[in-house]
Amino acid sequence: MDFLQPRSLADAIAAKAEFPGALPIAGGTDVMVEINFDTRRPDALLDLNRVPELTSWQLHDGLVRLGAGVSYTRLITELGALLPGLAMAARTVGSPQIRNRGTVGGNLGAASPAGDCHPVLLAAGASVEVTSVRGSRLIPAAEFFTGPKRNVLAADELITSVLVPVAAGPQQFAKIGTRNAMVIAVCAFALELRPPAVGTGIGSAGPTPLRAPAAEEFLARALAESGLWESAARLPDRVGRRFGELVAAAARPIDDVRGTAAYRRHALSVLARRTLGWAWDSYRAGDGVPRCG
Repeated sequence: MDFLQPRSLADAIAAKAEFPGALPIAGGTDVMVEINFDTRRPDALLDLNRVPELTSWQLHDGLVRLGAGVSYTRLITELGALLPGLAMAARTVGSPQIRNRGTVGGNLGAASPAGDCHPVLLAAGASVEVTSVRGSRLIPAAEFFTGPKRNVLAADELITSVLVPVAAGPQQFAKIGTRNAMVIAVCAFALELRPPAVGTGIGSAGPTPLRAPAAEEFLARALAESGLWESAARLPDRVGRRFGELVAAAARPIDDVRGTAAYRRHALSVLARRTLGWAWDSYRAGDGVPRCG
């Protein structure tokens, strides 16, 4: 197995074009597990740890351009105020050692339906920037995943950054597993209230991470028609229940060793109601959230 070690983004992109079978590696938290268990044997490894352009982030015009090599730990310590949902998800990833090494770019590259950051990226309306010698393109996060551990990347493309809108309202993330950390989610859910719209993301309950468009439309309409965006009054129980039902209906779960499809749907309805309650409490309290109107 060859080992390629570019020291600039231009060199990394050129190496990927010359060796399209080379597997990118940064933190290695997924790749090394597969190699150690001999479930994957790439022609070459493309080490991105010495590419400085991938390890920075910038804020411009309400968007955070997050380099693909920014670690989960840095997400938590540096971006918690701008991207609270992503920081919440990052806190649930593995152990401190894994969070120090793992990256959002690696999470996207692995394309696992259970990836912890994916639901938040869907709920926030993020886009993934991929680059090759042919140029760059932006792919909405909702269109990036094509199946279990599959994505739209061409053989010569690298994930270079993720563009995430700064939170325009409360964000929440929650997942269910056999314990609180160092566990693959049985299911996960992310929510963003960005008046007058709503964003959702479902993890580990379908062949890819999913949105719940009907739930988004229902909640946004219910909040608008009842004047709740403006009044920030208490949320009726029936709204939370219906929102949970629609989120569960959007899932496409299967039975596996971590849980049944029926359990995942039930758990998602509970997570949706809970995260909505937490987000609405934040909205009612202000927390720097702009009001509509």
